[in-house]
Amino acid sequence: MSVLDNIAKQANRLATDVQMSLKRARVEGERRLLQRQHRAALEELGERAYEQVRAGVLPEEPIAAEIAAVEGKLMEIEAKVAEIDELRGEDEEEGAADEAGEPAAEEAAAPPDDPSRTAFPMVGDTPPASPGPGAGWEAAERFFGGDAPKD
Repeated sequence: MSVLDNIAKQANRLATDVQMSLKRARVEGERRLLQRQHRAALEELGERAYEQVRAGVLPEEPIAAEIAAVEGKLMEIEAKVAEIDELRGEDEEEGAADEAGEPAAEEAAAPPDDPSRTAFPMVGDTPPASPGPGAGWEAAERFFGGDAPKD
């Protein structure tokens, strides 16, 4: 009987450990959710405070350094957008020279101020045309003799 008692005790310990692990995982998940909600609330507070300072409702002096940092980052973002637009313009000019003056398919498909063009300028709206089945298909045709029954 002592062997069965030992097995029962180990099973009870294991079940208790699993329950504690599940409880800990649930509580940690709840903590992470609360942290995300807290960060979102802080972000909203910061945006609102920035708007209030810019509108002149709140004084700028206590948070002038933070306001300057925000404005500096906004200027950096605007500079990057301008750089992207400039690079896109160069790419479009090269594409137009290659196609002898015809507008690029991407230009016709989406307006230049489309945010997806800013984020992914190398991706077009239409997939590239496939030249054919490819070398693998040709090798299979040679191997199987080309008379394979069609389904």
